[in-house]
Amino acid sequence: MHINIDHIRIVNIDNIIEETPSIRTLIFRDKLSSNAHPGQFLMVWIPRVEELPLSVMISDKKMHAAITIRKGGFGSTALFNKKVGEIIGIRGPYGNHFTIIKNMKKALLIGGGTGLVPLMRLATKMNEFGINSTFVMGARSKTEVFFEKQANRFLKNTKHKVIVTTDDGSYGFKGSATDTLATIIKEEKFDRVYTCGPELMMKKVFALASEYSVSVEASLERYMKCGIGICGSCCVGEQLVCKEGTVFNEKDLRLMTEFGRIYRDKTGRKSHIVDYN
Repeated sequence: MHINIDHIRIVNIDNIIEETPSIRTLIFRDKLSSNAHPGQFLMVWIPRVEELPLSVMISDKKMHAAITIRKGGFGSTALFNKKVGEIIGIRGPYGNHFTIIKNMKKALLIGGGTGLVPLMRLATKMNEFGINSTFVMGARSKTEVFFEKQANRFLKNTKHKVIVTTDDGSYGFKGSATDTLATIIKEEKFDRVYTCGPELMMKKVFALASEYSVSVEASLERYMKCGIGICGSCCVGEQLVCKEGTVFNEKDLRLMTEFGRIYRDKTGRKSHIVDYN
C-alpha cells in the first residue's frame, strides 16, 4: 500500500534512551522512517504543542527509527518530556541526502550536538560499503558526550577512528572539533568531508576542507514551519533547506552568502549567527 509521506502518521514511542541530562533519543516503529537516507529529516508533531524538523536517527530494531532531541525551547522540551507509550505524529522523510563518491576509500565525518544524528546513519553506510572513516565528535564537556560507543559499533567492519573533543578538556581532546580537523586534514588524505552541527562550526569545516581541496557535504539545520517548500522559513538566500537540502555540497555553500552568517527566527526576521563556542 502506498503511503503519502505528506500525511501525518501517528506512532507510539516504544523506548527512550537518555543520552545526556538534556538529550534523549525516542524510538518508534515506522517503515518509511527506518528506510530514510542519511541526512533526511522528519517533521515531528507534538500534539497541541508544535511541529519540529528533526533528522532521522538509526535504530537497531527492525522497522524502527528514532529522533534525538535536545531540551531547549517550548516544543523541544515538550518532546523531551514525552513518555514511553505516548504518541507523536510524523511526516516525511523529506529532503535530499549525503552521497558517497564512487571508489571512495576514506571519509571524514565531523559534527556536534544533535547534528551527529544524520552522521550516525551515514556511518552505517560507510560500514556497509567498507569505507574507512575518521569520525570527529565535538561537545562542550564530558557530560555532553554521546553516540561515541554507537559510532564505533556502526563502523565495526571498517578501519576507523572515533575522536571526541571537548571545549573544556574534561574528556577526549581539549578544544573544538574544528581544531582537531585542522590537524588531521594536514596529515591525512580524505576523499570527502561530511558535516552537520552548529552552522559556524560547519563554516569552519568548509573553509578548512576548501583550503586542502577536499570536497564537502554539509547538512544544514534551519527553522522550518512546513518542510515541503511552502512557507520559506528555512531559506538561506535563495535556497530552501527543506527542498534543495538539507545536504549541500561545496559549490552550493560557496554561493550561499548567508551560510554561517545569517539565520531567520520564527517571524522570518534575520539575525546574525552567534559563535557556538
